[in-house]
Amino acid sequence: MIKWGRFLLFLVVVGMLATLITTTTQQVAGKIRLGLDLQGGFEILYVVEPLEPNQKVDIELLKATASMVEKRVNIGGVAEPVIETELPNRIRVKIASEKANQDELRELIGKPAVLEFRDEKGNVLLRGSDLAPGGAGVGYDDLKRPVVTLKISDPKKLEDITRANLGKHMAIYLDDNLLTNPVIQNVITGGSAQITGNYTQESAQELADILNSGALPAKLIEKQVTSVGASLGTLALQKTIYAGYVGAALIIVFMLLVYRLPGLIANITLVAFTYFCLVVLDWMDATLTLPGIAGFILSVGMAVDANIITYERIQEEIRAGKTILSAFRAGERRSLITIIDAHVTTLIATAVLFYFGTSSIQGFAIVLAMTLIVSVITNVLGSRFLLWLLVRSNMIKKPFWFGVKESEIGEL
Repeated sequence: MIKWGRFLLFLVVVGMLATLITTTTQQVAGKIRLGLDLQGGFEILYVVEPLEPNQKVDIELLKATASMVEKRVNIGGVAEPVIETELPNRIRVKIASEKANQDELRELIGKPAVLEFRDEKGNVLLRGSDLAPGGAGVGYDDLKRPVVTLKISDPKKLEDITRANLGKHMAIYLDDNLLTNPVIQNVITGGSAQITGNYTQESAQELADILNSGALPAKLIEKQVTSVGASLGTLALQKTIYAGYVGAALIIVFMLLVYRLPGLIANITLVAFTYFCLVVLDWMDATLTLPGIAGFILSVGMAVDANIITYERIQEEIRAGKTILSAFRAGERRSLITIIDAHVTTLIATAVLFYFGTSSIQGFAIVLAMTLIVSVITNVLGSRFLLWLLVRSNMIKKPFWFGVKESEIGEL
């Protein structure tokens, strides 16, 4: 007896998936960030060295330096840079933007930003660390020329210094470069000072932003710069997508020819798998790179393999003379352990790659691990649920729909 309720539920689930995928895929895919190898841009590798002989480069110093580097990059107007620390002493900066000025950003990132106020003998009176949080800003002198205003966190300290050096020069240095050397004509009681010079509005604002970001806690030695043109990145993406289309088409045809109805369900869940992987990438705010796409394609192969293992088991049970329902139950039960073992061992491998690999390898590992988890949900649990609905509806009774010929079926 045909159970129409289960068959209708099957149609509803497939229809909802199709509606969701066709109406939102373009929007979801458009929000995924592309790495510099796909979008174009450049990558800078820095080696971190201590400022002082007794200073040690550890993970805390790396993180502090990376945080400061990110502030510098943001000053340059670059959206969503990728700053990665690599033990024992490296920082990798990825700028996925063809419009970014590479030379200006490299100069901006590498500035130590050590601000010092010195007396006539060269003694340091104040440092950048004496500034109040966000204490640097942009103001104007009597002739409406831009100047950099400074707010000292301890006004009494500045008052004592200016009183002791009244009538003398107090030079202001940035990274040992003299910015201005004014004569202290009055005792400054409000904790405010300013840097004058031939500044434009933009250059004054940039200097203020650099001073507010603070001095780098370590030296940055530039070791390698890699540039990728936008046209090269676009070409790589186009070829990758084209290869994905060709591979998907071959998989769809193969599954339909060999496994018939289960193959159709496998193709449906593969489409759902691809869609939900894009959703998770967007949710993770991940940056998609070529290694990441490679990990995704590899997981598609494993997703297909999970379905093939199940369907081969079902075919074996049907050939042994079991009914469709019995073959389905036995096939899915006996194949589950094999599938779980394959996924667990691959997840272990991705964990090792992530722990010991560099940034590109880590990106590959993260995407592969994510897609394996989504694959279990869609291509293992999802495909079995849809096939269960059809089998339990009693509409599919002939072995032909499972890719088995009548002549291949033996006696129980």
